[in-house]
Amino acid sequence: MEDAYRVVFAGGGSGGHIYPGIAVADALKTEAEKRGLKLEIYWIGNKTGIDKSILEKNLANYGGSITSFYGISCGKLRRYLSFKNFTDLFRIISGYFQSKKILKKIKPMCLFSKGGFVSVTPCRAAKRLKIPYYTHECDFTPGLATKLNSKHASKILLSYEETKKFLPSLKEKCTVTGNPVRPIFWEDNRSNGLDFLKINPDHKKPVLLVIGGSLGANQINTLVTEQLEWLCEHFIVVHQTGKQWALEHPETFEKASENYKPFEFIYEQMPWVLQASDIVLSRAGANSLWECAVCAKPMLLIPLCGSGTRGDQVDNARYLENQGAAISLIGEKADGENLRNSLLSLTDNEKRQELSIACRKLTSGTKSAETIANIILEGIK
Repeated sequence: MEDAYRVVFAGGGSGGHIYPGIAVADALKTEAEKRGLKLEIYWIGNKTGIDKSILEKNLANYGGSITSFYGISCGKLRRYLSFKNFTDLFRIISGYFQSKKILKKIKPMCLFSKGGFVSVTPCRAAKRLKIPYYTHECDFTPGLATKLNSKHASKILLSYEETKKFLPSLKEKCTVTGNPVRPIFWEDNRSNGLDFLKINPDHKKPVLLVIGGSLGANQINTLVTEQLEWLCEHFIVVHQTGKQWALEHPETFEKASENYKPFEFIYEQMPWVLQASDIVLSRAGANSLWECAVCAKPMLLIPLCGSGTRGDQVDNARYLENQGAAISLIGEKADGENLRNSLLSLTDNEKRQELSIACRKLTSGTKSAETIANIILEGIK
């Protein structure tokens, strides 16, 4: 360990915090090797969530960039009254001391926080141990974890220039990097996607990709299944339902046809499938949005909203719509009639081209993972 530069990553709780972090870790390893530096990357995440199962696939002994994963106790930060706020307080305190112990053992040059409630205690422990850290916010509006982490961060890395206005006293620390995605999203694998989906390259109908995250989205799934006959008249529909929907609605998969291709979940082939698509119907999670924007895909967004969310997806959707990169259906507007009308407008090639151009302008061709990796390397020299 003495001969290597050591960096700790912190974050998790959802794939939206983990996958972009993995993209940065992979880019960091690559950029370090270009400079002739030996680098070890460790990850602190939730010991009871999906973090470990996702990150174990990226461990160095499997050809990935992560040296080791450390699980800690985590408590969610809620803005509303709940008995869990009391019980989670003990998990947060425990997570802080666990993080401190891990950081003392590893002695990293710096810590990179990808956000989420999991990242708060490692950042606090890093501050206490005088370990510099960077924090990245993927959403248009900063979440509570980012606000807590930002005060003592060496740099605050943002996906959007306009997000600075939500951190007025910390603007001098802010750097706009975009949102990191895996390198494969920058490659052209459209033909692989069509092969995987068994779609003729000379197909006449636009390919509509429906995604709602790894767990699916009941609201979107319900709309799609209710409007399926109409959708299949106008599109080739590729529908990622999510595992829970697939278990509860097996009849969905009985409707598979040339124009309807349901999947429980698409993982390794998702970049190919996205690139083979002409339109994307999706929630408005930051990671999915940036993957679609990198691939210049016109989007129809139905963001998660209501009492169970802080409204980040609504903010993301409105921002992309204002930039001309998407159409959004928010709240009560997300009904069958508006879905049909919005999708019908996207059957026009010129309209889709307008949205694609706006997507390219949004990302500016910036490979965010590499940008962030170089910022980290400059800080540990």
